[in-house]
Amino acid sequence: MTASCLRRIIEVLCLLMLGAGPTVAQTYPVKPVRVIVPFPPGGAADIVARAITQEMGRAWGAQVVVDNRAGAGGLIGAEQAARAAPDGYTLLFASASPMTVSPHLAAKPPYHPLRDFTPIVLIGFSPNLIVVHPSLPARSMKDMIALARARPGQINYASNGVGTLSHLAMELVKYQARIDLVHVPYKGGAPAMVDTVAGHCSVFFAAYPTLSGQLKAGRLRALAVTSARRIALAPELPTVAEAALPGFEATQWWGAYGPVGLPADLVARLNADIGRALLTAEVKTRLAADGAEPGGGTPADLAAYLRTDYERWGKVVKASGIRAD
Repeated sequence: MTASCLRRIIEVLCLLMLGAGPTVAQTYPVKPVRVIVPFPPGGAADIVARAITQEMGRAWGAQVVVDNRAGAGGLIGAEQAARAAPDGYTLLFASASPMTVSPHLAAKPPYHPLRDFTPIVLIGFSPNLIVVHPSLPARSMKDMIALARARPGQINYASNGVGTLSHLAMELVKYQARIDLVHVPYKGGAPAMVDTVAGHCSVFFAAYPTLSGQLKAGRLRALAVTSARRIALAPELPTVAEAALPGFEATQWWGAYGPVGLPADLVARLNADIGRALLTAEVKTRLAADGAEPGGGTPADLAAYLRTDYERWGKVVKASGIRAD
């Protein structure tokens, strides 16, 4: 046997010995994991993230820390996650806003949602409704659209602010229905709902738990749910898509991501572990309290949903000419 052959055999044996060792995913985590939430404490994204990270920490026997990095519609926190090392010790739990809306509104977005992150798992969905003040003679989406066509520029809608999902969802209604509604932005959902209940605005888009009390009291009337399918909390309500605008969907949702380059075995481990956390009674209860439904599925499922939603809101922003404040 020649010296070169012997050297080659030794190299192959070394490679085999290295391959037999534990993978990164098998030993992970060996130190605290930071989960960036790009919004202030107390919001829906933060509450959902804390419920899930508590289960993750319990399962791993390791510390999982929620790090709230708010600002610029979620761009600040998401950028930090995008720039982190792809080792699994910095993750991002984000709603649709910083991943599919805010990048379209910024003149120079600091990251690209489809290129600068590794999708891990879809966390959940929160149903939203389109409601009207009882003074508006509309009992269905078709009624509301017909009224808007008969009164162009005379019916207004409230939103939580420029560039929020409540703003863009109604712009999507306008875009698909080809109607002219007047936007009245507020500094948050509470004042927007108060003025809609008072009759100062005619139409509003918000989460079901926020609206349920007003609906039961008859101070607002629900026309449709904005998700792709009907919801268990209000099964009698049709979706916007089935009621009037085929293909319509405007859902608040959350996903878990890592920086681009996260190893495939670690992505699979995180997908499985977060998926198991979504099935626990504690997380299900927390989501249900906000009228939300758990997600799940593969990283490819999240990637596909992210792309679809990103392209959807890009069209709406372009058509409406919306820009960040």
